[in-house]
This record gives sequence, structure tokens and C-alpha cells, in this order.
Amino acid sequence: MVKIKLEEVLKTNDKTMYWLSKETNIAYNNLSNLTKGKNKSISFDVLEKICIALDCTPNDIIDIKN
Repeated sequence: MVKIKLEEVLKTNDKTMYWLSKETNIAYNNLSNLTKGKNKSISFDVLEKICIALDCTPNDIIDIKN
């Protein structure tokens, strides 16, 4: 099972989804859907924008559990 840990990373960086939306030009609804697990996939483009804005790696955002 793959989990997106976006909310955790945002809290660690003292940032909000609203800030991330403005910083990355990714719609707030899309970010919200990612955190709620409503998306089945994430594009490399979106992942890259998030990682650049939060100065993190994909490993910080994506958690894979067996």
C-alpha cells in the first residue's frame, strides 16, 4: 500500500496546503485529494514541484507498506 505523507511533511516544515498550492501552482483540491488518498497516482511533475517547494525528497512524501 502506498501512502502520501504530505500533511506530515507540511507540518514538519510549518507550511500549509494553501501555501503549497500557491507555491507550486497545483490546485488546492488536487493536494487535498492526495492527502486523503483519493488519487490513484501522482505524476512526476507534481511530485517534483512538491519536493522543490518543500526542499525534500520523494522518500519523504511517499510511504510504501506491505
